[in-house]
Amino acid sequence: MNGTDAPQEAPLSTVMVRASATWFIDQPTLLRHERVKAFDQAFQQQLWQLIPHIEQMAAALPKDDGPAKVALAGVREARRRLVEIEAAGLSGEVARVKRLARSVVSLCNHYDTLSGVRMCLVCDKPIEGGDPWEPYGQVSPSGGATWSGRVHKACANTVRRH
Repeated sequence: MNGTDAPQEAPLSTVMVRASATWFIDQPTLLRHERVKAFDQAFQQQLWQLIPHIEQMAAALPKDDGPAKVALAGVREARRRLVEIEAAGLSGEVARVKRLARSVVSLCNHYDTLSGVRMCLVCDKPIEGGDPWEPYGQVSPSGGATWSGRVHKACANTVRRH
């Protein structure tokens, strides 16, 4: 791929990457240091794969495109988190790696949005062209922000665990 080619497919499975990052974020106890380091390396690699794809897709859109602007803000935040130094102590390091994981989830969402993929907010699987779906909105547990998007019709009455 050269610098002018738009990406034709996801650089990695955003569903699997998002699931891994979400799993890490949701851990109620501290993982062993070796596991935290493994996740750190994986999340850094995933971010470095996603960033150029998102930048290329955003560059192909008009300068005032809202989703592109938001995606590029997410890229800037991910780059800032990528250069954070290792934190002191296991709990500090877990907190730093969780910030990376949040950027992974964010950039996966931005990648999907810019590439036209629509994910079900309940089951986290793609909503294909012929799949019946419903609009979805819910208050977030973190500060009252809302999630909006789509869900498969079959997932509409499913409770999502946060």
